[in-house]
Amino acid sequence: MARVGGYSTQQVRDLERLGVLPAAKRMPNGYRTYRERHVLALRAYRALAAAIGPAPARQMMPTLVQGTLEAAAAEIDDLHAVLARRRERVREASRGLQAVLADAAHVFDEHDSMTISELADALGVRSSALRHWEHEGLVHPDRMSTSRTRRYNSGAITEARIVAALRSGGYRIPPIARVLDQLREHGLTAEAQALLDERMSDLSNRSVALLAASGHLHALLIQREKAAATG
Repeated sequence: MARVGGYSTQQVRDLERLGVLPAAKRMPNGYRTYRERHVLALRAYRALAAAIGPAPARQMMPTLVQGTLEAAAAEIDDLHAVLARRRERVREASRGLQAVLADAAHVFDEHDSMTISELADALGVRSSALRHWEHEGLVHPDRMSTSRTRRYNSGAITEARIVAALRSGGYRIPPIARVLDQLREHGLTAEAQALLDERMSDLSNRSVALLAASGHLHALLIQREKAAATG
């Protein structure tokens, strides 16, 4: 089993313990006996891990191995739907970033500055997200001298829009911080769009890998149904 799957013997034992593989029968001497269904499950897991990552694959495999056919089909459908939603978020982020670039040359009237709630509504995020971005040094609102109320001027609004675009595209704080550092030092660059393009490429590769995994998943489910029919 270890040679077939490209894992160590301990990894095979761990995958069985986690429910990724069906429980193996034990011989009188304690050795495990593996059959076709174990090989199919191991190959399906490896292909699935390449598409969505080892941790999500481990969480999903027990349903594919032991759950109902309906539950297994629903899990697979959800995978495709999740990738499609993520891809659409990247497209939306790209459109949002293009809007930021288009607006960058517009003259900003200071009367157009926003409160935290106004900007949160405009970006479709929570006010707590804007406070968190400020805490991380991504967005720099002004503070009113008397009330200490946040006011977002042109620069802070641009920062927040870029953060919102990249966060919706699936990016974490560190790469976004690098983009904003370049913005402050050199002006708006193409790196933010390059990050989104990279994210889209990664999602496309995952979709293709999931397509490759589908054959192994199909073989596993068909073998499972045949075994159930024969008792």
